[in-house]
Amino acid sequence: MDIKGKTAVITGATGKLAAAIVLAMAKAGANCVCIYHKNSKKAGRLKAEPKRAGVKSLFIKADLTKPQNIEKVFAKIRDFSKPQILINAAAVFDKKPLNKITPEYIKNTLDINFTAAILMTKEFVKLAGKKKKAKIINITDAITEKQPAGFSVYSASKAALETATKTLAKELAPSITVNAISPGIIHKPKKITAKIATEKTAGVKKVLNAVKFIIENDSVTGQIINVDRSGDL
Repeated sequence: MDIKGKTAVITGATGKLAAAIVLAMAKAGANCVCIYHKNSKKAGRLKAEPKRAGVKSLFIKADLTKPQNIEKVFAKIRDFSKPQILINAAAVFDKKPLNKITPEYIKNTLDINFTAAILMTKEFVKLAGKKKKAKIINITDAITEKQPAGFSVYSASKAALETATKTLAKELAPSITVNAISPGIIHKPKKITAKIATEKTAGVKKVLNAVKFIIENDSVTGQIINVDRSGDL
């Protein structure tokens, strides 16, 4: 699939990685539907980038943990353009030891990191058309392989999304491809050395390269692409 002229829906658009994806998609010629929750100030700054790239954009503020909001989001998207690309990048990342975990914390983490992505995918497929060529990309996390202490709920939410990626790839084949990109640590704290700063930039670039690769290659589906800094992408 050629990115130019297509419409891409990106969730969590004001996040550091998702915002970089928005910029890359716009520069590649895709119209961008950017969904964000709270950071209206950053969304306002980000709006200028698609315009500067000569493409159209639609910014939608929505809490995707509420299913009725996802339906409202797609009603707005329907009026804007029929999308061919969905990038589920919205997420919460939080370390929480077992003795601090509450039912509310579990529900909120799963709602954002897993349930919202699945419901976004469901509405996207309805709008794009199951027999039309389309791309779905889920942003997961290499933490699912490393399983560090204190991230049991977060890791489980991303592992669930990776499993869903593989099963949905089979269900939606052959027209719609479903893949996941699993980054390692992309962003470091502000006080970093020049060496680590270079690694941070390289990490984001690898994710963007993986996004481009997935969209442009119609035969790739059901894959979890690891783009840790030690990877090749």
